[in-house]
Amino acid sequence: MSEKHSYVLEVDASGLVCPLPILKAKKALATIESGQILKVITTDKNAVKDFQAFSAQTKNELVAQEVLDASAVHYLKRR
Repeated sequence: MSEKHSYVLEVDASGLVCPLPILKAKKALATIESGQILKVITTDKNAVKDFQAFSAQTKNELVAQEVLDASAVHYLKRR
């Protein structure tokens, strides 16, 4: 797994299904400053599309997504 994105907070939402990973991310984003990056780890197979929609809806930039074997990592930059 690459660590090319410097994040200030990590949320492990493994084992949770929608909408819980999004809700955890939303709560965590509220605790960081504008421009900082949140890393979210998910195992829900729909999370990639969910985080793309969440990003578009909230205007928090989805910096990157890395799809691994059984999980995905999402990097969100707070607006």
